[in-house]
Amino acid sequence: MNKLSLKIVNLLKKKMMTVSFAESCTGGLLSSSITSINGSSKVFNLGLVTYSNEAKIKVLKVPKLIIKKYGAVSQETCICMVNNLNKISKSNISVSITGIAGPKGGTKDKPVGLVYIGIKKGKKTLIKKNFFKGKRITIQKLTVKNALMMIYDIINN
Repeated sequence: MNKLSLKIVNLLKKKMMTVSFAESCTGGLLSSSITSINGSSKVFNLGLVTYSNEAKIKVLKVPKLIIKKYGAVSQETCICMVNNLNKISKSNISVSITGIAGPKGGTKDKPVGLVYIGIKKGKKTLIKKNFFKGKRITIQKLTVKNALMMIYDIINN
């Protein structure tokens, strides 16, 4: 994770771009992976941990109706999170994460390990649905690793 974080920070610096995150199930782990890199203050703009539905509604302005209809862990919520983070942060790249890290909280339709990662750069928005296996920390780390790979890819495109 750290090598990829370093590559991302250096690329963002080189391209004079900034990044912001809105995290739920990773609880700040993605932000930490970037801020652990020396010089990240030049590229890291904002990190929000909107863990509760209330935080998603109040801070990220995710409509209550979206959460009620689709759930906090849904493509629809992930899209609202990334779009509104982008408006708040004014960063070149915005990333949102919402999922179920476990060990409890999963259902048949939304099992533990279901994670949505959203990324927005300019007018381009990509939402990726993931199913990760493992313990809570493993799911969180796999989510961060995948988010970092998505960030790396979008910087290079």
